[in-house]
Amino acid sequence: MDLGFLLHALIPSWNSVAVLVVFFAYLAVAGSILPGKIVRGVTLLDGSRLRYRCNGLLALLLLVGLLGVGSKMNFVPPTVISDRGLELLSATFIFSFLVMLVLYAAGSQSCDKGSSLKPHITGNLIHEWWYGIQLNPRFMGIDLKFFFVRAGMMGWLLINLSIKCSRWLFEPINDPLPVILCAFSLTSLRQLYILDYFVHEEYMTSNWVIIAERLGFMLVFGDLVWIPFTFSIQGWWLLNNKVELTTAAAVANCIVFLIGYLVFRGANKQKHVFKKNPKALIWGKPPKVIGGKLLASGYCSPIPDFYPIYLFILLVWRERRDKLAVLRNTKKYGQNTADLFHGEYFHICISNHKNAAITAGNLFVQYNHNLACIMDIA
Repeated sequence: MDLGFLLHALIPSWNSVAVLVVFFAYLAVAGSILPGKIVRGVTLLDGSRLRYRCNGLLALLLLVGLLGVGSKMNFVPPTVISDRGLELLSATFIFSFLVMLVLYAAGSQSCDKGSSLKPHITGNLIHEWWYGIQLNPRFMGIDLKFFFVRAGMMGWLLINLSIKCSRWLFEPINDPLPVILCAFSLTSLRQLYILDYFVHEEYMTSNWVIIAERLGFMLVFGDLVWIPFTFSIQGWWLLNNKVELTTAAAVANCIVFLIGYLVFRGANKQKHVFKKNPKALIWGKPPKVIGGKLLASGYCSPIPDFYPIYLFILLVWRERRDKLAVLRNTKKYGQNTADLFHGEYFHICISNHKNAAITAGNLFVQYNHNLACIMDIA
């Protein structure tokens, strides 16, 4: 690709800015007025519990329906995103930067003493910028952290749908079946994963990102730019590259995905249930814990091989982060909590004691017969 063309394509147009503004405005209004289950978050350090309206699935279905009607009436083309991919990427990046400026300025001036809005000032500008200084900042009653995660997941789905339209809606389907199977299975399985996220959106309220990480540029950029635009890289690539996939390979891919999905969903459900009620039964038995911590934790997700490389780096970093977090709390939970990490008991690595496999974007780490982690696309 010509460098000059690439740089020119990265310059946001007013149309791309309008698409972004309308998208965020819709999410803000729909998230506030559409009916949905009210879920209380985990108890914070000051004893407070935030409330979240989990109506993401309804908001998503309504949005897709409105876009379908708008496309039928020639009001908005279904390829509006795929036609302006690079413009939207740069516009979203600039928006993330501006949002962080506002968050930093507002957070620095906050006098709130509660866990959600108390500023965490370290004196290190880079650290505060990257990791944030407030846990749960809000704007006009909207929890921004929860809002940005929802926007990123919906954006990912809309990109996939727009790519599908660009590939097949306005062009004759002259591709051989193996090429269609490859592109269709990729986008369809991802759409299933994203829909599942919104069906179980309640589980996000007990996620580490929501309950423990401050809202800094790392999360803003990660939610609004990284998730929708990098997780759809393979879809963009397939727009101009025809990859053949046999029927047997497509079926095998779907089976592997479904197995990974079932383990992923089950593990995340167990974590959510445990955080809400540590005495709840898991697999019909009391949960195994060390120092009050559930012995099951994890997270998951060149161009086609982006996921395994990215997830390996992400998981190694998160393992180190979790280790440091537990060691800092050894006095609170007892020495047996620290022992969990000092011996051969728990580490994300490939050794004789663990079986690891990377398949179809899913990373499984198993310690003997006990599931230690299940990772998937975040």
